[in-house]
Amino acid sequence: MKRGAALFWIRLVHTLIWAVFAGAILAIPVATASGNLGLALGLSLLVVVEVVILVVNGMRCPLNAVAGRFTEARPDGFDIFLPPWLARHNKLIFGTLFVVAELYLLWRWLTDF
Repeated sequence: MKRGAALFWIRLVHTLIWAVFAGAILAIPVATASGNLGLALGLSLLVVVEVVILVVNGMRCPLNAVAGRFTEARPDGFDIFLPPWLARHNKLIFGTLFVVAELYLLWRWLTDF
C-alpha cells in the first residue's frame, strides 16, 4: 500500500474512533439528564478506557505514531480528519466536557439514590 493511501486509512480509522469517544462524552450528560444513569456510567467507563490508553502512551493516541510512519509532515491533525484548531485543542475541549459530565453524573447519582 502506498504511503498516501495508508495515511488516508489511518486518518479515517482514527477519525471514526475519535467520533465514538467524542460522541460518548457528549452523550453522558444527555443520558444523565434523562435519568439513564446506567447508560451514562457505561459511556463513562468507555471513555475511561480511552484515557488509560492515552496515559499509557504518554497522552498521545497510538495511531499518531502509526500515522507518523507514513509522513514527515506533522502539523496539527496530520493523523486525523479534524480541523487543525480542533485537533490542537481536542484534549482540552473534550477533557473539560468529560470532567463536567462526570461531575453532573456524580451529583445525579448521589441525589437520586
